Amino acid sequence: MKTLLIIFSLTVTAFAELPNILWITSEDNAAHWLGCYGNQQASTPRLDQLAAGGIRFTRAYSNAPVCAVARSTILNGAYAISMGTQHMRSRHPIPASFRSYVSHLREIGYYCTNNSKTDYNFKGNDAAIWDECSGKAHYRKRPKDKPFMAVFNLTVTHESNLFPRQVVRNRKKGIIPETPRIAPADITLPPSQPDLPEMRSDAAIYHDCITAMDRQVGKLLDELDKQGLADNTIIFYYSDHGGAMARGKRYLEDSGVRIPMIVHLPEKWRHLSPFAPGSVADEPLAFVDLAPTVLSLAGKATPASMQGRAFLGKHRAAPREFEILFGDRFDENPGMRRAITDGDFKYIRCFSPNQPGAPYSSYAMGQPSWKAWKDAAAGGKLKGYHLHLWQAPQPVEQLFDLRSDPWEIHNLATKPELAQRLIAMRGKLREIMINTRDTSLVPEEMWKEVAANGTIHHYVAEAGKDHAAWVDLAFMATSGSVTPDLEAAFESTSPVARYWAASACLFHPNKAANLADKLGKLAEDSSPVVRGRAAEALSVIRN
Repeated sequence: MKTLLIIFSLTVTAFAELPNILWITSEDNAAHWLGCYGNQQASTPRLDQLAAGGIRFTRAYSNAPVCAVARSTILNGAYAISMGTQHMRSRHPIPASFRSYVSHLREIGYYCTNNSKTDYNFKGNDAAIWDECSGKAHYRKRPKDKPFMAVFNLTVTHESNLFPRQVVRNRKKGIIPETPRIAPADITLPPSQPDLPEMRSDAAIYHDCITAMDRQVGKLLDELDKQGLADNTIIFYYSDHGGAMARGKRYLEDSGVRIPMIVHLPEKWRHLSPFAPGSVADEPLAFVDLAPTVLSLAGKATPASMQGRAFLGKHRAAPREFEILFGDRFDENPGMRRAITDGDFKYIRCFSPNQPGAPYSSYAMGQPSWKAWKDAAAGGKLKGYHLHLWQAPQPVEQLFDLRSDPWEIHNLATKPELAQRLIAMRGKLREIMINTRDTSLVPEEMWKEVAANGTIHHYVAEAGKDHAAWVDLAFMATSGSVTPDLEAAFESTSPVARYWAASACLFHPNKAANLADKLGKLAEDSSPVVRGRAAEALSVIRN
């Protein structure tokens, strides 16, 4: 009996030395929508107040500009492109070695609740990861003296709240006002969007959604205080990616990936942060870092399966030079795009340049602003960037100076004075894609074909040096360089290599005339995916 009492006493003491952690997430709002991030038209008093007494990170990124992909990266502290969770709503299996931060926290005594978004994009029972996972899940239900990790997901800023029927419902419920707080005529639109009436109207409505979300954040903070838990709880607020308006969500520009990230540490736990209250931190960080960080705050080192770094806590690690951003298939629209940024410059590479830059999903067309933009482009009413986004081919390379061009309108990739920077960032992207074992080098349609008895992660890991060769082939195929290595790929034993050889002809048909015979053989390839790609390329060449 005495031994049991000692064990119980030690357990309670250990729990008392662990902070509670509260995550408040909102959906689809990039950093630029909040007052504390410089939006002069925003009304976000509770978040502004939280930032004033906390840490406001200015270079925080969602690695992917869409929810399920980003959420899988957050949960496991590993890049979706490494696990095989990068294609929207795919739910491909992943290795058991990728473990969630939730499982690690539960092992050390945390009570973990999720209210209530899951959608982790890999095979399995999402809700089973948590102690509680529902619209009623709450830290109040935890066993006495247990520390908690609680997630509350706010949906009022999701892109669907700009769909006309949802706008009507939100107004009837009193969530947003009948008349927008800001008159559409007074809205300040970013230069990345055309000045259309529907764009102004949607922006005005979305400001009201942001203000509604801010009120919901306030209620959660007030409840924490009323429960007497504020002095022992570390609070995170962030959005799940950018958006929700046109050229936000699903885009690798900052409007789609640069998120608000505010962290508040009560006095008791301020020793876990190198940043003083009220700080503005400009070191780069990304969603892959959230899992290692929350474990670090709980005193646990980053597990080997996690690719992120802790930016707070006992095991804080130094920032990376670049963050990688990725966009692949969104809903029914295939594609592959990659980017890296250090917060000053961004390099974007398109590995599917034969496709237009918009739209990446038909779902977004539920917004009047997106539809109006599409109609205006089709009707010949637009020019320059606002028109070119809807056209194909798209630029293979884009380079943006985020300091002078924060909305990423002016592509500097062809500027001679930036040639060395372009080469360096191109090489860095290649290096990161190799180091992360980017599984998108294998087209998703081929995954069941090549990884029939395992996962795509295992297949790529076992490919060894072949994977680096696939990365190089993808760079060659998109650049239009017909090199000996590319020509040899037509005869490769790897269907992935043959796929990229055929893709080179599809992307650059004017350079593929002397490759027509080899392409014709690929049209009879043993791989149905290679056959389809070759046939697509041949049809373009012959036309």
